Amino acid sequence: MERYLVKDLMVPISEYATVTVGTTLLDALRVLERAQDAYTVSKYHHRAILVLDADGNVVGKISQLRALKAIQPEVELTEELAEIRRFKFSENYLAELRDIRSYGKIIKKETLLVAAGKKVEEFMQAPTPGEFVSEDSSLDIAIHRLVAGAHMSLLVTRDDRIVGVLRISDVFAALFHGMMAAAA
Repeated sequence: MERYLVKDLMVPISEYATVTVGTTLLDALRVLERAQDAYTVSKYHHRAILVLDADGNVVGKISQLRALKAIQPEVELTEELAEIRRFKFSENYLAELRDIRSYGKIIKKETLLVAAGKKVEEFMQAPTPGEFVSEDSSLDIAIHRLVAGAHMSLLVTRDDRIVGVLRISDVFAALFHGMMAAAA
């Protein structure tokens, strides 16, 4: 895939779902829905929303998983888990305890309304160092970062500014089409 650079496959910020700090979850989801309807270059829809500060800089991302976490009611186990961790129980066991505590709890309309009013900065994920790639990087470098970090997307930079998003779905499609062409 030597002919592709990251900038050839990235989605520019101007075409991506973005909201500013202070936006509610409900309004962010509306923006995501509009972006999915408007973005027709790829059959793969947006699965995240970028959160911008007042200057237009990316300060976070809301994936579908993060949105679900905002809706899920908190299970009060914090003190108990801290005590149990002292005895070196596995994370799988602790996850089962959380599951048992939340089993049977139904997400009610009231819960959805509370989540809808949460501000995006309450549950967004701040970008991590391994989530960035330069727009002039080769696709090989981007693939390595996607795989090594188990990322669904990378933030694409030009100088010190984020200018786009490289989605794993677009990289996969380019590789698949390249493979098909090579095999023909």
